[in-house]
Amino acid sequence: MSAVALVAVDGGASKTDLALVGEDGAVLSLVRGPQSAPHALGVEGSLGVIGDLLGRAASEARIARSDRPIAELAQLLMAGIDFPGEERELREAVEQRGWTRRAIVDNDTFAILRAGTERGWGVAVVCGSGINCVGVAPDGRQTRFPSLGPITGDWGGGPDVGLAALSAAARSEDGRGAPTSLEQAVPAHFGLETPRELAEAIHRNRIPLGRVAELPPVVFAEAATDETAAAIVARLADEIVALARVALERLALVNEPAEVLLGGGLLQSGDGPLASAVEARLREIAPAIVVRTATLPPVLGAVLLGLDALGASAKVRERARRELGEAVGRTQRTEGASDG
Repeated sequence: MSAVALVAVDGGASKTDLALVGEDGAVLSLVRGPQSAPHALGVEGSLGVIGDLLGRAASEARIARSDRPIAELAQLLMAGIDFPGEERELREAVEQRGWTRRAIVDNDTFAILRAGTERGWGVAVVCGSGINCVGVAPDGRQTRFPSLGPITGDWGGGPDVGLAALSAAARSEDGRGAPTSLEQAVPAHFGLETPRELAEAIHRNRIPLGRVAELPPVVFAEAATDETAAAIVARLADEIVALARVALERLALVNEPAEVLLGGGLLQSGDGPLASAVEARLREIAPAIVVRTATLPPVLGAVLLGLDALGASAKVRERARRELGEAVGRTQRTEGASDG
């Protein structure tokens, strides 16, 4: 069996994927667990999740655990890692555990970018539980955003879209806002009849407020015929375009054939009009760009960035890409069977 070279982690706000990769690019193990975002769990809680997954992965790969490092490098791409101090704190905590000889920690949006392009440069926007953007120039320069929500000027992602829909539904019901089909569609999603009933259920904690993140598909469906829902989708498109535009401008890529990767649940949910609107507006700004919806798993980006740091050959990277795709497919089929 190939010696382990890399522990690659995509640590998201809803799930965590961890892969063990051999020095020849062989994917020795891929395991999935709960969220590990440090901003939600703290550093110790985050590493507790990752440590458990590492133990599972080593067991599945039949690798005996010892006090010695299991691999040369740990490449961790984590949701909520937005400042250099956070990167340093998590990296030092990983290195203290001795899992690997060294560690690299960065934001998980870089995983979307690296998974989607072999160039290693371009712009990625992720829109899921939140919204974020990173860019990398051909010469390695980077640009990024703090992505801390309203305190850093952010709007976008499931909770923001859901709250906008909930607010529009309530205002439609009491007359403060324009009539909208969201008045019926939003409470119906929760098995209720009116926005007022839904507001009371949330207020009295019968329905968690966090469930508003379930509402974007409702908004997308209503947007085809409802002006208020369409305006929410248009605002989301504006926010995505604004992030990508600034990243392209900062890196002087406006006139270059840069790749722009669109990732995250809201951009991968099959809502064609949203992705189409984003692409059309971006082409007005930067006509030479190539816009793609990210379809490959973010953990692939963590694997490829780790192999880049190790100086792996194109042949090794290609093997890892192929085998990881197969492993993710098996994981998804297993999860689907379990859900059934």
